Amino acid sequence: MVVLHYTAMASAEGARDWLCNPEAGVSAHYVIGRYGTVWQLVREDMRAWHAGLGAWGSVAEVNSRSIGIEIANTGSEPFPEPQMAALEDLLAGILRRWSIAPDRVIGHSDMTPGRKIDPGPRFDWARLARRGLAITALPGTPGDFHADAHRFGYRVGADGHDALLAAFRDRFRPGARGPLDDTDRSLMAGLAARYPAA
Repeated sequence: MVVLHYTAMASAEGARDWLCNPEAGVSAHYVIGRYGTVWQLVREDMRAWHAGLGAWGSVAEVNSRSIGIEIANTGSEPFPEPQMAALEDLLAGILRRWSIAPDRVIGHSDMTPGRKIDPGPRFDWARLARRGLAITALPGTPGDFHADAHRFGYRVGADGHDALLAAFRDRFRPGARGPLDDTDRSLMAGLAARYPAA
């Protein structure tokens, strides 16, 4: 898999340096700066400590099965064009080298709803999907939102339903508000039917 994060730091260089500090206890394969600079910090065939607790589908230990990309962003700002272009180039190469399908490109919030929110509601998932580097949600027959979410890959306990809805909407229905509705159910059903998690 590939897991996308934002750094939540003011400076890309500061995030890069922190991820290279042994005292941090965290690492990532790549950092992408706001102007498109890409730093590789860990070889792709080596494990980085970017994912923390969380799961996606049957993968309970995501660090061992993923490449982590940290995107310099505070979470409250747009992602600039040079940065998104650099991400597209980087992702295209990673997916090709490792035969990773676009549905295996996820956000940190997908594997840990409620605990993490990155890359956040301002990240342009639709742009990546248009380039075949991620997926979009197409409607299906509305069903059980939580059962379909589990089939798609989300792993959330009974107490995490609000966090699940928020994570799903940030990615697939940016700007949607209010209680769970049939549009949510329809889109999640479509995702579960087209991309059941391995």
